[in-house]
Amino acid sequence: MKTSDFDYPLPEERIAQVPVEPRDASRLLVLRRKNGTVEHAIFRDLPRYLRPGDLLVANESRVIPARLRGRRTLTGGAVEVLLLRRLDECRWEALTKGSRVRAGLSLTFALPDGGALEALVEEVCSDGTRVIRFPRQVEPDLEALGAIPLPPYIRTPLPDPERYQTVYARVAGSVAAPTAGLHFTPGLIETLQALGVEFAFVVLHVGLDTFRPVEVEEIERHPIHAEWCRVPSEVVEAVRATRERGGRVVAIGTTVVRALETAALARGTPEPFEGWTRLFIYPGFRFRVVDALITNFHLPRSTLLMLVSAFAGRERVLEAYREAIAQGYRFYSFGDAMLIL
Repeated sequence: MKTSDFDYPLPEERIAQVPVEPRDASRLLVLRRKNGTVEHAIFRDLPRYLRPGDLLVANESRVIPARLRGRRTLTGGAVEVLLLRRLDECRWEALTKGSRVRAGLSLTFALPDGGALEALVEEVCSDGTRVIRFPRQVEPDLEALGAIPLPPYIRTPLPDPERYQTVYARVAGSVAAPTAGLHFTPGLIETLQALGVEFAFVVLHVGLDTFRPVEVEEIERHPIHAEWCRVPSEVVEAVRATRERGGRVVAIGTTVVRALETAALARGTPEPFEGWTRLFIYPGFRFRVVDALITNFHLPRSTLLMLVSAFAGRERVLEAYREAIAQGYRFYSFGDAMLIL
């Protein structure tokens, strides 16, 4: 298939710049795969569409303060670093902003106590990323050094960084939020649990492909970036029990889909998994675990839109997007949600 098959026009005013309050006041477009019908609701109406015995699977990854502002050690020129993933104890893969950020360049990051942390640009990779070496593990310094990295299409400052975290985010490691989960509140979770809907948690640390567009025309040639995920044994057991009682496995976001379907690649049913996944889901993929999906409205020509199209059908998804635009839905990270049944 062609990348252009997943393009659509979006008015700029439809890109949400701020989250709605409360979280579950966002709108919810419900798309039924069987007949393509669309319903309009509010996210807090989610219990109307789920049943006792269903299993909601969420990604409990937490966004790290991965955006660092530093300077060239020798000249003082400004450089911005976006940490993507840790390669070993001291080395990180990163994106950089600044002129001529070459291998061998020394960078200095100021610490609040007046000290400084120096780092070395060790390598410039073929995909444009850099390998940055710090003198020690940098995670303990990130709260002091860094800021939460908002997507480039969000230009309005976010007063409360916690608003770009899900209420159940616990495991630090992502550079972007698993945004389908941003709509949940503790109260809504309690309501669903009282209904008999169960919850399970996986981890997938969101990485580079959230920021990188698909630049090849044939989507099969897109080199998707590896992301680390964990599907523990208790989630595998929860999926098995859900199947036995006739419930549905409902993924909260595309990251959960990737994690669960990665865990099922080897044997057709999920088994415990921990490691890197390069699973690229696009139309033609056979889903083995996920029965329903909660997701946001994604960028044109993106791997996330391709995954959703694989799940619900490209034509139906794009028609639902056209309907959402016509009805004034808000798109992208702080936008409204879809429930695909």
